[in-house]
Amino acid sequence: MKLFALQGSEEFGRQVANHLQLSLGKHEEREFEDGEHKIRPLENIRNQDTFILHSLYSDARQTVNDKLCRLLFFISALKDSAAKSVTAVIPYFCYARKDRRTKPGDPVTSRYVARLLEASGADNVVTMDIHNLQAFQNAFSIPAENLKAKKLFASFLAGRISDRDVAVVSPDFGGAKRAEEFFETLEKMLPKPPAFAVMEKYRSSGTVWGSRLAGDVHGRLVIILDDLISTGGTVVRAAAACRSSGASSVIAMATHGLFTGRAAETLKDPVLDQLVITNTVPPFRLASTDVKSKLTIVDAAPLFAEAIRRINEGGSIDELLENDQTHDA
Repeated sequence: MKLFALQGSEEFGRQVANHLQLSLGKHEEREFEDGEHKIRPLENIRNQDTFILHSLYSDARQTVNDKLCRLLFFISALKDSAAKSVTAVIPYFCYARKDRRTKPGDPVTSRYVARLLEASGADNVVTMDIHNLQAFQNAFSIPAENLKAKKLFASFLAGRISDRDVAVVSPDFGGAKRAEEFFETLEKMLPKPPAFAVMEKYRSSGTVWGSRLAGDVHGRLVIILDDLISTGGTVVRAAAACRSSGASSVIAMATHGLFTGRAAETLKDPVLDQLVITNTVPPFRLASTDVKSKLTIVDAAPLFAEAIRRINEGGSIDELLENDQTHDA
């Protein structure tokens, strides 16, 4: 098989390739003066299973739309070069938060991105902790796999908090299922059963409200679990509610750390003791801020490598997520 990593995703791609004992495939990305560009493989991929790793977030060099466009073009270029199959490995999947109509005429953008990937020729899609799993699965007619960080996070925490009274908190109703799955995974690793709580949250036209917390966190180490941290407002709001309810300390864990807008300022709030994310998105927006001292990064590359291996060899992704069996080749 061949594994490519596009511009902006090379570092994570190299880590995944190392776990697979592969070298990244060679390709060219060329930019033109008018903003157009071309992208092509520089090695033979005829009749080979090919994987393109690209995390779709904006950075200083390219917008999310630039990255999406290049991914679509490269998928089609590989298909035109007679690749046997093309799997789009998208650690952070763009536009996933717009997965339903909340107002008349609203776009369901997550579904449109799925159509674009299929139209470009993708045979499979792999992502991690998508915002709305049901909407993601319903959007595709090709196989679409959603990896989960729950065991990565639980394993990271288990040895550090084994003697503490713990509570797992979902910062909103929509993430309760994800937090519950993490709760069940963590519970198996701890000598004391953790508690579970859900934070009230409502949003309309950019305004967020709701302050009630359903569950007991008094005297406990609280772990707030979410799929992503963007501006930081949601986790800080939930952390403040937990502190007001007697939490002894608060850790926020999220698979994707976007840290947009005034996130660096917001997350300085002392109600949060620690931030834990994976490396699906590099925390470049926190590089020169005080918040960086709170930040810990958990490596997701081995999980992606094992998923790629199993897709290539016809193995089970469901079994991987249940048993967390990752290994180097």
